Amino acid sequence: MIPRYSRPEMAALWTPEAKFRIWFEIEAHAGDAMADLGTIPRENADAVWKAKDVEFDVARIDAIERETKHDVIAFLTHLAEIVGHDEARFVHQGMTSSDVLDTTLAVQLTRAADILIADVEALLEALERRAREHKTTPRIGRSHGIHAEPVTMGLTFARFHAEFQRARRRLTTAKAEIATGAISGAVGTFANVDPRVEAHVCEKMGLMPEPVSTQVIPRDRHAAFFAALGLVASSIENVATEIRHMQRTEVLEAEEAFGKGQKGSSAMPHKRNPVLTENLTGLARLVRMTVIPAMENVALWHERDISHSSVERAIGPDATITLDFALARLTGVIEGLVIHEQGLEANLNRLGGLTMSQRVLLALTQAGVTREDAYRLVQRNAMKVWDHGADFQAELKADPEVRSALSEEEISEKFDLGYHLKHVDTIFERVFGAA
Repeated sequence: MIPRYSRPEMAALWTPEAKFRIWFEIEAHAGDAMADLGTIPRENADAVWKAKDVEFDVARIDAIERETKHDVIAFLTHLAEIVGHDEARFVHQGMTSSDVLDTTLAVQLTRAADILIADVEALLEALERRAREHKTTPRIGRSHGIHAEPVTMGLTFARFHAEFQRARRRLTTAKAEIATGAISGAVGTFANVDPRVEAHVCEKMGLMPEPVSTQVIPRDRHAAFFAALGLVASSIENVATEIRHMQRTEVLEAEEAFGKGQKGSSAMPHKRNPVLTENLTGLARLVRMTVIPAMENVALWHERDISHSSVERAIGPDATITLDFALARLTGVIEGLVIHEQGLEANLNRLGGLTMSQRVLLALTQAGVTREDAYRLVQRNAMKVWDHGADFQAELKADPEVRSALSEEEISEKFDLGYHLKHVDTIFERVFGAA
């Protein structure tokens, strides 16, 4: 991923240096297990650990690979140069390249999941703070983009919090599913490497042994992992889209923080654009575009092929680095989001009371009017507000058919904002737990 959308901790997982370090640990732990089983001499297994604190020479490994056309062999050759060719003669005993590559990818994705879960937890904290801050701040709810009935700004934050609780669970499940390793040798039969070696390596690397690896770890696990990332990205876009809508000039209920010295447009000095949430919408697309290739990787030939390899070399770092950046950016947006209560109030009252139409409809039916007639009466007066800018409550009170069922006081009572907010505490308890 390009540096512009990368954060150091996640990016560091995918450097060649980090990859070769994991390769080394897998080979060294495998050697320890083989020595314990008597498969190789203990002194040879111990000799490999001489490279424990060595910085592997990436340029040297790349040079060897240009000749061998094989990345794992290039690394093993360089490792032998460090620990001694005779001492390293039992390295990779009975193993195949996928044992190293697939187990390494599992380690990287598992560690990436830990970072992403921490990112989501930080976002959850920010969402909860803003939800509690604006728990009872009224705003108009919308369906189809049209004013519907009142909600609160706190409920908007709360629903995003609930969505990212699900995101956290999905990432936790994805981490558990991807955290399997394989040291099973050619075609996965353990013919030349004892299954106890695999168990030892997996324990040391924080993984579980893959039940049937067939030389590669099944790619449905990876597909599930990237699908989970894609869903989290979609949730990010969901929040970003709402904020972009709220920042529109015609709405102006909230906007991204605008820093001192920040410029909104190269041409128009007055502009304050929702650039961060627009950026998040684009980043979500980048993460989601990794999902289909991951699913297409599931179908491999027989016990293995490498059609998945080139795909994963790109989507592994790209998806995790991008999502890490996007989650951190969204957290910053939520923390700094400016809420315009004047705009919220103006929009709430923009339609002259129309948003209380359902209460009037229900009151008429409870007063004995058929639903069909009640709907007709309410809609008739509502259209006057739409078409001529009339006051809804006044029109209802002036309508003889409505007044035959409801008194002026009964009509006025139906325009009480608090009626719509009486269960906010219940919803908050569902989302955040008991106070």
